[in-house]
Amino acid sequence: MGDTIVFMAPNTQRRDITRDRIVKAAAALLRDQGPAAVTTRRVAHEAGLQPPALYRFFQDKDDLLDAAAEHVFAEHVASKQTTAPSDDPVEDLRAGWNTQISFGLANPYVYGLLLDPARARDTPAQVKGVQILAERVHRIAAAGRLRVSEERAVNLIRAAGAGTVHTLLTLPPERSDPHLADAAFDAIARAILADEPAVPTQDPAAVVAAFRTLLPKLTSLSKAEAALLDEWLQR
Repeated sequence: MGDTIVFMAPNTQRRDITRDRIVKAAAALLRDQGPAAVTTRRVAHEAGLQPPALYRFFQDKDDLLDAAAEHVFAEHVASKQTTAPSDDPVEDLRAGWNTQISFGLANPYVYGLLLDPARARDTPAQVKGVQILAERVHRIAAAGRLRVSEERAVNLIRAAGAGTVHTLLTLPPERSDPHLADAAFDAIARAILADEPAVPTQDPAAVVAAFRTLLPKLTSLSKAEAALLDEWLQR
């Protein structure tokens, strides 16, 4: 019955179904056994196809590996989207950090491909993952707890996360540090977070008043620009 449904489906739908089977088969091999296991013959066998069929969808093995890694990471990102934010944006950031570290440690082959500079590209899942992180950082900024720019905070978190996963994956078992990820997050938190909100952010007037006091220190603005900004803030 399932074969009949596939046969009756439009050509584009049949192609999508077949491609999805190939990608899922490649992703399973990549996740469990690494890139070396993702051969044309093995993927075709797992997908129930003949090897030449794969080349109708992918140019070469590298193209297939990229699609497989993207599939695994997309599932991870989708699971992060289902997590509702709490009342504490800093704890939400910590939870996101822990989830990302856990993913990297559980999927070393996939993570290695995603971080390979020679293969670096902005895939939809990676773009969405950074967007989720940026949204969490923005909530912290809105709470008055961020002491650096949002862009700097996002980049620092990404760099620290990648380095932490790489270090943990390459440490020999006898030197493994189960507390390294927590220590790394705490170090990042000290670098980007203020202990307390600079102003009571629930009061817009207080935020504006505090910002106006900083105008003389914004030396990148001309006197005219600073005066105009001050006029806007007064309004």
